[in-house]
Amino acid sequence: MSGTFAALAAAAPLAAGWSLHGLQLHRRIEAARRDPLTGLLTREAFNERAARIKEVSRRSAVFLIDLDRFKQVNDTYGHAAGDAVLQAVGQRLAAWNDVNGGTVARLGGDEFAAVTDVLSHAELVWMLDEVTRSLDEPIGFEGRSLEVGASIGAVMFDSRSNAADLSSLLRLADEEMYRAKRAGAPWMTAVDLLPDCATVNGRRAGRRGTAGGTGAAA
Repeated sequence: MSGTFAALAAAAPLAAGWSLHGLQLHRRIEAARRDPLTGLLTREAFNERAARIKEVSRRSAVFLIDLDRFKQVNDTYGHAAGDAVLQAVGQRLAAWNDVNGGTVARLGGDEFAAVTDVLSHAELVWMLDEVTRSLDEPIGFEGRSLEVGASIGAVMFDSRSNAADLSSLLRLADEEMYRAKRAGAPWMTAVDLLPDCATVNGRRAGRRGTAGGTGAAA
């Protein structure tokens, strides 16, 4: 019996060491899945979680969010101001997401995306109005009040009637965001799940990162 206790006592520090190592590894993996500036998910991590939400939800909504005056802030006040804007936007989107129980990410630059459960078009409109009000609030930076705002495109998706993948839904939301930006509207939603614009490499033609695009923000 004494030998058993001795063996357990000797193994305890080793087990504790492995437990600590596992915790540290988990934290490093989780940190790698998040944008270091905003704390939001990266594109890859977002794609994984958003796909799971879409699979288990009866109805969900996909949002594409593009800041309106981010370039002007960077050009006028410098990159530190731009970073402050992105951090504030990340915090506001995270708070909005906590209320709506979805997942939100920074896709890159000043572009963000989210997927949430949604019960009806009326609830989708409420969500869009809420996030618009949040992002329209001025952002403080070194005694200045920076007004940025955003253009948002959204698509409501019913899993019972359509099998569109996440990439296709994001592309549709991107089209609606572009329409909102062109019209000076805070947001627009898709009427159906059929894309209207030509695409290049899965994105609306003319967007940054597409061959033959202008390279300018839409």
